[in-house]
Amino acid sequence: MELLQTIFGTIGDLTWGWALVPFLVVLGVFFTLLSGLVQFEFFGRMFRALFPDPTVAGTNRISSREALLVSVGGRVGGGNIAGVAVAITLGGPGAVFWMWAIALIGMATSLFECSLAQLYKESAEDGTYRGGPARYIIHGLGKNFRWLAILYAICLIAAFALGFNAFQGNTVAGAAFDSMGIPRLATGVALAAITGLIVYGGIHRIAKAADVIIPFMALMYIGMALIIIAINITEVPAMIMLIVKNAFGIDSAIAGGMGAAIAQGLRRGLFSNEAGLGSAPNVAAVAYVRHPISQGIVQSLSVFIDTIIICSCTAFIILLGNVYVPGAADVNGVALTQQSLASHVGDWSKYYLTVAILLFSFSSIIYNYYLGENALSVMTKNPMARHGLRALVIALVLIGAAAPGATSVFFFSDPMMGILAVVNLVALTMLFPIGMRLLTDYRKQLKAGVEHPLLNPDDYADLDIDRTAWTGEK
Repeated sequence: MELLQTIFGTIGDLTWGWALVPFLVVLGVFFTLLSGLVQFEFFGRMFRALFPDPTVAGTNRISSREALLVSVGGRVGGGNIAGVAVAITLGGPGAVFWMWAIALIGMATSLFECSLAQLYKESAEDGTYRGGPARYIIHGLGKNFRWLAILYAICLIAAFALGFNAFQGNTVAGAAFDSMGIPRLATGVALAAITGLIVYGGIHRIAKAADVIIPFMALMYIGMALIIIAINITEVPAMIMLIVKNAFGIDSAIAGGMGAAIAQGLRRGLFSNEAGLGSAPNVAAVAYVRHPISQGIVQSLSVFIDTIIICSCTAFIILLGNVYVPGAADVNGVALTQQSLASHVGDWSKYYLTVAILLFSFSSIIYNYYLGENALSVMTKNPMARHGLRALVIALVLIGAAAPGATSVFFFSDPMMGILAVVNLVALTMLFPIGMRLLTDYRKQLKAGVEHPLLNPDDYADLDIDRTAWTGEK
């Protein structure tokens, strides 16, 4: 076991510790500049996806809005509550600024990876679509790179479907036990039962559940943050100045100054919004849209919601309170967010936060499961393998909740995510010209007065795309 931990620790150091974060930042800047600041150009169009699409109503298709909400539910998890608190503790208030910066850059990265996932998606037998990095590696780079797609799929299953789901179960059970004294086993059984009910309904039930849970979850948390901002409205300008000053090493709050703020802010932002990591494109591909760029634009909004809005809510709750002490690590993670919230509105808020953690974590569980199912479909079409994965995910959610020490077995999750992210970024770099070709086509149609641009498969006859996935949109 120690040997395995050493091996995976080295992999983690070589990805997250040395290469991955700078690679994600540089690539995000590269995509932003070469695309002409595309995420800002189409910022207004992003919000159209928040409204139901009448062309999808009554059909077997997954709407752009439903795919967006599943994606938001996956990006927004327990890390938005605990992870932001850790970033502020270790990096100071300035970490929040760098979280914002990497999110704005990451919006461009997410746009391109999700657009490519749409372009190379495949029609499934049930009328839905499947896609993601594994498929744009196979169809975009060629079948000689299938081994790379399989490596990506294995890492995605190991990190998200297995490891992270066990951690999410542990997070929910811990919060329920600490705030309300509910036994971990009871929470685990209930969470596993609900998870089974959702995942056995496939992507349609996952999408429908997200369409209900995610708006409620987000509005509930944002509403509380807005109340706290209103209560402390006179302190807000000073808080913003504190964030900016700390971000650039002026009036540093902790040892490490600007360097610590950048490191923690970038890492937390990337972990949270997942832009460039190759996870969200798996969900983006299931949507019925007229043009790949349309869903890419929508997925940019997912990054914005996760980091600029939800993560900021947690940061403001902490920084406007009197619990956080710069340089002190006595109170950290969920406890810091929980105590800060209580300092504003009272002890009853610990129950409120527990419900928020439950919703955030559960939305991540069903999202993580779908990532695993989609990755598995690249390796085998055997339905028994899919049922096996479902049973394993449900069991791991239960084990992670009931036996918190069991999650230590999944020490490989972060290194596996590091590998899949590197694979995705390499493929994304190689396929960027195709992404720009899609963007040019989209812009050309808008300039010609087409309100809702359409992808014409004949214009991409030189590419290995599934024409049946676009026949209905032509």
